[in-house]
Amino acid sequence: MPPSDLPIDMSDPRIRDYIALIRLQVLTPLSFLVNIVAVIVCGLVIKPTIGDLSKIHPNPLTPQSSMIGTFVVILYVTQIGYCLLLVLARKVETKNTLVKGVGISFVIANWLMAMWAVAWSFQLWLVSTILLGLMIISLSYANIVLLIYHTPTTRRPLDIILIHLPARLFLILPLNLLFWLSLFITLGWSWPYGDPTRYGDYQLEGLAVVLPVNILALVAVILRHDVVWCFGAAWINAAIWSARPKAAPVFITTVVFTVVLPLALVAATVFSHLRNRKRGAIALPPDEEVHPRV
Repeated sequence: MPPSDLPIDMSDPRIRDYIALIRLQVLTPLSFLVNIVAVIVCGLVIKPTIGDLSKIHPNPLTPQSSMIGTFVVILYVTQIGYCLLLVLARKVETKNTLVKGVGISFVIANWLMAMWAVAWSFQLWLVSTILLGLMIISLSYANIVLLIYHTPTTRRPLDIILIHLPARLFLILPLNLLFWLSLFITLGWSWPYGDPTRYGDYQLEGLAVVLPVNILALVAVILRHDVVWCFGAAWINAAIWSARPKAAPVFITTVVFTVVLPLALVAATVFSHLRNRKRGAIALPPDEEVHPRV
């Protein structure tokens, strides 16, 4: 049927946004379901599990599996809230953030994460690394659009909790850990399982990863007062240094940034508050100007 015969005007941006929202209401929960099923099956049913394979190929970035599992659970809970918000949102600003801010990025990222879980389970390391790289690209675009064009505001707290929070956490997981973990295994930068004497191998390569990603997190925390990035990056750091043994450069760097990131957030918030108060103060004229002498 040609477009001119359609009963609705597809040139109307409101109609296009409505159709885009309906599409997201269908595709996002479906992709999320595929994601969670794939990760549960590959993480609990298939042996060796995702966590087991990480331990079988230890390297300087190997994390504590239980902490990463908790991180993923938090991510999934916020994504459930995101799916509910897709259906229940009534504010125009929220709908615009969902359609034009996140768009299909979550759909793509969920499918990529599901495929990553399968590729990881079958030890297709190069494929796994490529899939995680594509996840980073998709989620980076969504987060940049959200921060620039749909800035989080306390006037819409649900947008912060159910849109910005999962978007940021979803990006931090592959950006700060999974991509690099997979890349190290792909390049052979790991040591034999059960040989703790080799834990010092590739420590400089590990430092070359944890230092830049934490500096990026620190910049986001200072400039944007980004609570989610602070929490997510600090959690990933704790997951890395809590898995022993760990090479000194990686251990020290992750411990330092685990502490520095929250302190930087508090300091940046206090400084911004004091600066805004100073700018908002009304400068009164001196007494002599108010009551000039005769």
